[in-house]
Amino acid sequence: MPRPTTALVALATAVFSTISAGGGGALAQPSGAPVASACTLLADVATGKLLRQEGSCDKPITPASTFKIAISLMGYDSGLLKNEHVPALPFREGYADWLPEWRTTTDPASWIKNSVVWYSQQITRSLGKLRFKRYVAEFDYGNRDVSGDPGKQNGLTQAWLSSSLKITPLQQLDFLERMVRHQLPVSNHAYDMTARILVLAPLPNGWEIHGKTGSGAPRRSDGKLDLDHAYGWFVGWANRDGRNIAFVRQVQMDGRGNLRAGLQARDAFLAELPDLLDRL
Repeated sequence: MPRPTTALVALATAVFSTISAGGGGALAQPSGAPVASACTLLADVATGKLLRQEGSCDKPITPASTFKIAISLMGYDSGLLKNEHVPALPFREGYADWLPEWRTTTDPASWIKNSVVWYSQQITRSLGKLRFKRYVAEFDYGNRDVSGDPGKQNGLTQAWLSSSLKITPLQQLDFLERMVRHQLPVSNHAYDMTARILVLAPLPNGWEIHGKTGSGAPRRSDGKLDLDHAYGWFVGWANRDGRNIAFVRQVQMDGRGNLRAGLQARDAFLAELPDLLDRL
C-alpha cells in the first residue's frame, strides 16, 4: 500500500490527536480557529422539504471520512461486514498507521469511532474495482469519480481522500435523505447496521443523532495539500418520535494549523442543533 504523504499525515494527526473523528465519548473543545466559509443544511427526510440553507452549499469537495457512511453500506450489503464487531481485522505492517488508535485490531464499531483509514481500504480492496465503482454509481454519489490521483491507479483506496471523488453539501444531503428513506440499492441489514454504528450521544432535548465527521484539504496546483484551507464536514440525521431530519455542516478553515476542521464543524453544530430542531 502506498505510504501517505507528509501533508496527509500532518492533517490526520491534527484531526485525531484529541479525539476520534467518528463519534462517541466526550466532545473535543472547539478550537475557535477562523472559518473562511460555511454551509448549513437541514431537510425533512419524509417530505424532502429543505428546512434550512445557509451559506454556499454547491461547491464540490472531497468527502473525506464522511465517505465511510457509503463504505459501510457497501460492506454490510456485500456481506464483508457482519455486525458491530465482525469482522475484527488485525493491524498489519504497511497499513496506514498515522495514529496510535489505528495500530490495533479494528472492528466496524471502532472503525467508525476512530475513523480508521486502513479498515476502509480493506473493505474497498475486498470489493474490487468493478463492484466498488458500481456501488458509487448506483448511489449516485457526488461526481462518481473513483479514478483516484492522476496516473497513479489508486482510486480503490484513495479516491475519497482529497482525490478524484468530490461531493457538494447539497449532494451529501440528498444522499443522506435517500439512505434514511431506504432508497439505495442495499439490504435492510446494511441500512440498520450502518445506522447503529453511526449513533452518537442523544441531544438534551431527546433527539437521537447519527453522524460522521470528515476532515480533508484541497489540492494546490502542484498537487500538494493546501493545509491553510482545510475542509471540515459533519453530516448525518436526527430522529425523534419517528421524524428524521437530515443535516450537513461543511466548513473551510482559514489559516495554517487549523486542521481539526471536522471536529470544529461537529462541535459547533451540535451546540446549535437542539435549538435549530426545536424551531423546525
